[in-house]
Amino acid sequence: MRADMDKIVSLSDGDSTEELQKYLSSLTDDQVKVCPLLTGSPPSSTEGSNRRLLVYQHCIPLCESGDLQPEVASDIIGLLMLETHTLSGPSLAQLASIFVEAIKVGKMGSGKSLELFPTVLTALAACEALSYGKGELSGEEYKKQFYLYIMYLCLPDFRDVPLSSEELQFLVEKVLRMFIKLDLQEIPPLVYQLLLLSAKGCKKQILDGIISYFKEQDLCQEEEQKSLDLEVQSIPQDQLRYVEGTTILHIVFAVRLDHELGREFLKNFKTSYVDLCPFSIALLLSVARIQRYEEQVFEVLKGGIIKSFKDEQLQQGSKFLQDLIPGHCRVAQMILDTVKNSVFGWDHVTQGLVQLGFFLMDTFGPKPGPFGKTSEGSVTVARTPTQQACKLGGQVLLQGFKIHEPIRGEILEQVLNRLVTKTASPVNHYLELFSDIVVSAPMILLESSSKVTETFDHLSYLPLATVQGLLKAVQPLLKVSMSLKDALILVLRKAMFSSQLDGRKSAVTGFLLLLKNFKVLGSLASSQCSQAISSSQIQVDVHSRYNSAANEAFCLEILSSLRRCLGQQADVRLMLYEGFYDVLRRNSQLASSIMQTLCSHLRRYYEPEQDLLPPMKLEPCITAHGDQVFLQEPLVLCLHCTNFVSVFFDDDEEEEEQEGYQSELQTILDSMTRRMIKSELEDFELDKSAEFSMGSSVGVKNNIYAVLVMGVYEVLMEYNFIKADYSKTRFEELLELFNRYHKLSEILKEKSGKGRVPSNKTPRSLLSLGFISTLLTVLFSVLMWRYTNIPSVVEDPGKKEKRSSLSHLCLEGLLKIFTTCQQRYPDKMAQLLSNMDIAEDDADKDNGSVTEMNYFYIRQFQRTLFSQLSGGEEEFNSKEAQLLVNILSVLSRQLKPSSQQFVQMITWTVKICKETSFEDSAFSKGLLSLLFSLHVLYKSPVSLLLELCQDIHSQLGDIDQCVHPLHHLFNLLLQLLVLSQVDRVLDEVDWLIARKKSHTAAAKSVSGKKLFMLMFSGIDERWEGCVAVTK
Repeated sequence: MRADMDKIVSLSDGDSTEELQKYLSSLTDDQVKVCPLLTGSPPSSTEGSNRRLLVYQHCIPLCESGDLQPEVASDIIGLLMLETHTLSGPSLAQLASIFVEAIKVGKMGSGKSLELFPTVLTALAACEALSYGKGELSGEEYKKQFYLYIMYLCLPDFRDVPLSSEELQFLVEKVLRMFIKLDLQEIPPLVYQLLLLSAKGCKKQILDGIISYFKEQDLCQEEEQKSLDLEVQSIPQDQLRYVEGTTILHIVFAVRLDHELGREFLKNFKTSYVDLCPFSIALLLSVARIQRYEEQVFEVLKGGIIKSFKDEQLQQGSKFLQDLIPGHCRVAQMILDTVKNSVFGWDHVTQGLVQLGFFLMDTFGPKPGPFGKTSEGSVTVARTPTQQACKLGGQVLLQGFKIHEPIRGEILEQVLNRLVTKTASPVNHYLELFSDIVVSAPMILLESSSKVTETFDHLSYLPLATVQGLLKAVQPLLKVSMSLKDALILVLRKAMFSSQLDGRKSAVTGFLLLLKNFKVLGSLASSQCSQAISSSQIQVDVHSRYNSAANEAFCLEILSSLRRCLGQQADVRLMLYEGFYDVLRRNSQLASSIMQTLCSHLRRYYEPEQDLLPPMKLEPCITAHGDQVFLQEPLVLCLHCTNFVSVFFDDDEEEEEQEGYQSELQTILDSMTRRMIKSELEDFELDKSAEFSMGSSVGVKNNIYAVLVMGVYEVLMEYNFIKADYSKTRFEELLELFNRYHKLSEILKEKSGKGRVPSNKTPRSLLSLGFISTLLTVLFSVLMWRYTNIPSVVEDPGKKEKRSSLSHLCLEGLLKIFTTCQQRYPDKMAQLLSNMDIAEDDADKDNGSVTEMNYFYIRQFQRTLFSQLSGGEEEFNSKEAQLLVNILSVLSRQLKPSSQQFVQMITWTVKICKETSFEDSAFSKGLLSLLFSLHVLYKSPVSLLLELCQDIHSQLGDIDQCVHPLHHLFNLLLQLLVLSQVDRVLDEVDWLIARKKSHTAAAKSVSGKKLFMLMFSGIDERWEGCVAVTK
C-alpha cells in the first residue's frame, strides 16, 4: 500500500498525466488513490489546486453511489474534510455549487457526502473576496447566498448547520422573499422547513412572513373577484384555500411542539389588531384547539373585535381622522370571510368558529339590570361596540350553521340550552339567532326536531318573554311538522292547568301564536305574515293535512281551551284580550268565534236595565284578600277588544249569527254612551271627596275604579268617533265623554300624590294609534311648520291654564316621531318623510332623491326657527326653539357629509350662531351642540373652537375683571361646552399617537414613512390649535 502511494506521488510530480490516469485505473482501493493524490497536488500551484478540486468532484458522487462500503466512504469523507481548508476560494465556491445542484436534481443518494458540506461552507466564509456576477462578495456574504438555495430545496439536515443570528435572519428574509416566485403547491413544504428552522430563532419573522404572504394572496384574490373580467384569475380560489388549510395545520403542529413559537405567535396580536387577516384569524382559531392557548386566543380576538368597532365608531364621527387614516381594518368582515373560506375543508377551524360565536354572544349580549330587569332590550340596529360584537357572534354561528353540516347539531343544542338555562339573563340575542336559523334552514332543523321537542318540556318554567320569542320562532316548523305541533299542543294543555301563574301565561301565549299563524280561508294574505317559508324550502308529505278546513277546526279547538282563561287571574285575562287583538289582524275569519266568546263574557258586567246608572258592574271586577285589593277582571280591555272585533265583520257578507252579535254589541255600546254621559262621578263613588291614596285598601280600590271608568270613556270615545261619520250628535257625545274623562283624570292626578304612598303613574291609554292618527288629521291638516298658524282662540286657553301650547305639543310629537324612526327603523326614515302630507303651495319640494327630500323638510324648520329668532326677545319661545333645534339635529343626521346640502346646513347654522344674541343657555347649548356635531363631520373643529374661545374672552375679559353674575353664568355654560369639545379633540390626538406607536414596526417602507409623517403633521397642526384654545 505504501508503494502504491509513493508511485502515485511520483507520477503526480511528473508531466505525464496519462500515465497517472492509467495507474489509478489499475488500483482497486479508492482510499489509496485519494490520499497520495492530495499529497501530490500542492494547493500553492494552480495545477495542484485544480487537481485537488477534481479529486473532490470525483469523490462526492462516488460516496453517494453506494458502490463503496460505508466504512470506506466515511474514511474518504473524513480525509476530504481535513483537506478542505487548503482549497482556494473559487474552488470552494464551485464545490458548494456542486452540492446544491446535486440536491436540486436529486442525485444525493445516501447523503453521506453531506457531512462535508458544512465544512465547505465554513471554509468559504473565511475567504476574503470572491467574484460574484460583475462584482465581488466576501466569503461570508457568498456563504449566505448558498443558505437561500439550501432552504429553497427544503434540506432537513440544514438544521444542524451552525448559524449566527445575523445569518439566520438573512436566510429567513431571502426564503420568505422567494415565496412569490414559487408555485402555490411548493409553499406548504417550504413552510414546514421554515418552522423546523424556527427552533434556532427568528420565530416572529417567520410567522409574520408566512401570514403576510397569504394576506397578500387573499387581497389579490379579492381584487380579482371584483374585476369584471372573470377569466383573469392568477390563482384558483379553491387551490389557494386548500394550501392555506395545509399551512395552518403545519403551523399548529409546530406550535404544539414548540410553546415558545406559540407565545411569539400570540404576542403579535396582543398589541394591535391591524395585523389580523382572514388567514391569521383562521390560524388563531386552529391554535385555540390547544387547551393552553384557548383562553388567550379568545381574549386576543375579543380585544381586537371591540377595539376595531370602537376605532371605526371614532373615525366615523371625525372628518379629521377620516382624512388622516382613510382605511380601516374591519375585523368583523375578516371573521365572516374566515367563515366563508372555511368551507374548503377547514375542519380544524370550524370548532373554533363555533366557540368564538358563542363567546361573543355570551360576553357582549344584553346583561340583566337591577331586580333581574333587562338593562338592554332587543334593538333593531346594533349601535354600540358591544352590540355590534354580539351581533357578529350571531352572524358567525348562523353562517357556520348554513355551510357546515357537522357543527349544526352542536350549534342548535347550545342555543336551546342557553334559552332554557339562562332564565335570569336576557336571551333576546339567542332568540333572534334561533329565529334566523329556522327561517334560513327549516328542513335542516326538522332533522333535529327532537331537540326542539325537549325544549318544549321546559316552557312552563321559562320567563314569559323567552316563551313568546321561542314559540314565535318555531311557528314555521309547526306548519310542516305534525309531530312537532302535536308535542307543543300537549305541553300547552298541561301548562294551562299549571299551579304557577307564569306557566298558565305561557300556555295562553302559545295558543294565541298558533291562532295567529294557522290561517283560515278568507283571512289576510299570507304575504303579510312576519315569517314565511318559501315552498322550495319545504318538501314534506303533510301538506294535505294543512288545508283551510283543518286549520279552522284546529283554531276552534284552541279557542275552546282559551275560554277557560276567562275564569283565571287578571294577568291571564289581560294577555288573552290583548292577544285576541293581534290574532284578528292575522286571522280575521276567527272574528265570529271570538266575538261570541267576548260578548257572552261582557254580559256579566253589563247592566241591561236602561234606566239604571252606571251601566257597568264594577264590583265584580275587583277582589280582596284581607286588606289587599286586586283587579280581578280587566273589563276595559274586554270592552276594547270587543269593539275592535266588530271592525272585522264584513257588512256585505255577514251571516245571520254574526249580524246578531254585531247588533247586540252596537246596542250595548250605544246604551253605555248615553248612560255614561248621564252618570256623575258620584255614581262611581269617585268624586273629589273620595280617597285615592295607594297606602290604604280604600284608596287602592278607588284607583282601580278610576282607571276602569277612564278606560270605558276612552273605548266609547273611539267607538263614537268611528261610527260618527261626521254626525253632529255623535261628536257632541264624544266631547261630553272627553269632558268627563278629563275631569276624572285631573281628580286622580290631584289626589293620588297626597297619601302616605304617592303614585304618579299615569294610567295606560287604550286609544289606538289609528284613532289618534285619524283624529290629528282631522284637527290639523298639516302637523309641521303650519303650527305657527294655529288660531289664538285655541292657543290662549292653554297659556292661561299654564299648559303646553298646542304648537309646543305639535313639535314634541314630531320630534318623538323622527327620533323613534331614526333609532328603531333608520332604513324607513326616507319612507316616513315621503309619506308626510305636503300642501299644494309647497310644490317646490323635489322628489328626485332622498337627500333633497330630507333637506326640503330641513329648510322648512330652518325658516320656522328663523322666524322665532327674528321676532325679538319678547316673542321668543325658548322651549319651541329648542325643539326646532333638536328636530334639525335629527334630520341633519340623514344628510351625507359629502353632499352640498350638508355644507349648506353648516353654513346656515354658523350664521344663526353668529347673529343670535339671546342669552338663553338651554337654547344656546342646543344650537352650539348642533354646530359641533355637524362641523366635526365636515372638517377639524379646532379653528372653530379657537374663534369661539376668542369670542368668550372678549365677552368675559381677563380673570381679574369684574363680570356680572348672570352674564358669567351664561358664559360658563358655553365654556363647559367648548372645553368638552376640546377634550374630544385631545382624545383623538391621543388615539392617533397610540395608533402610531402600534404601527412603528410596520412603518419601515417609504410609503409607511410618508404616511406617518403626514399623521404627525396633522397632529402637530391640531395640537397647536388645542393649545391656543386652552390658553
